Amino acid sequence: MAVSLKGRSLLTLADYSPEEIRYLLDLSHQVKKEKKEGKTFQRFLGKTLALIFEKRSTRTRCAFETAFGEEGGHPVFLSTQDIQLGAKESVEDTARVLGRMFDAIQYRGFKQETVELLAKYAGVPVYNGLTDTDHPTQVLADLLTLEEEFGKLKGLKLVFVGDGRNNMARALMIGCAKMGVHYTIVAPKELHPDEALHRQCVSFAKSSGAQIRIGTSPKEELNGADAVYTDVWVSMGEEEKSAERIRLLRPFQVDSQLMALTGRKDSIFLHCLPAVKGNEVSVDVIEGPQSRVWDEAENRKHTIKALMLATL
Repeated sequence: MAVSLKGRSLLTLADYSPEEIRYLLDLSHQVKKEKKEGKTFQRFLGKTLALIFEKRSTRTRCAFETAFGEEGGHPVFLSTQDIQLGAKESVEDTARVLGRMFDAIQYRGFKQETVELLAKYAGVPVYNGLTDTDHPTQVLADLLTLEEEFGKLKGLKLVFVGDGRNNMARALMIGCAKMGVHYTIVAPKELHPDEALHRQCVSFAKSSGAQIRIGTSPKEELNGADAVYTDVWVSMGEEEKSAERIRLLRPFQVDSQLMALTGRKDSIFLHCLPAVKGNEVSVDVIEGPQSRVWDEAENRKHTIKALMLATL
């Protein structure tokens, strides 16, 4: 059965079947190859994309703007200084107006509820470029990076070390559970993900064969890992908790000793960036031969282009 995603939003990968995610990854491989071969197309000619940003961004903004612009489309950047989103105008009303002027909308901000309202009222595809609880476009890039490195996804072991409640830890759990990647979060007990999400992902994993684990000891959980993933200890908007987070997470820094716990020379290191070098990851690991963070960052663009091609 051919997969069609035309008109679909991406709010969370929980809404997508493994076959649909597979389709997006295959398309991502294709558009990356086209880019490397210098092939150019104008597949978004005459189309417009609204880019709403409540939070600052390097990779998400640049990936959406360049992917859309290269294909002849016109992206329009809208910060909270530029539009009335949730200020003088409700999210619903903003969605209805933008949906009549644009072919698609990207939202990067705080509440998952905001991106859901945009999708409900806009009438055009809406893409979640990051919320406090999810980051699905990053996970597509992570899966593509794993597949390029190991030639497969099913049966790989990915271990996330750090703040187990943050949007990356959560989003990866969903993506891995859907695609058959064994996934472990290693975090202090105070920073374990919520039980409802864990249960949901365990149910996804039943059909994919993935094992989903939550642990507290890097020594016990890292053995055999294909990839070790971490993210910043203090997320945007949580700056006041900085001292407490650093105290809790210091033993979870991904350094060369922690990487050695995989027992493998070919394990790779991943990070969604930006990184605070010397906090969640040591300089020698992120700058070392096991790091694939720059491939992963580049893959944001190719997976986002594939997502927009599939849905527009």
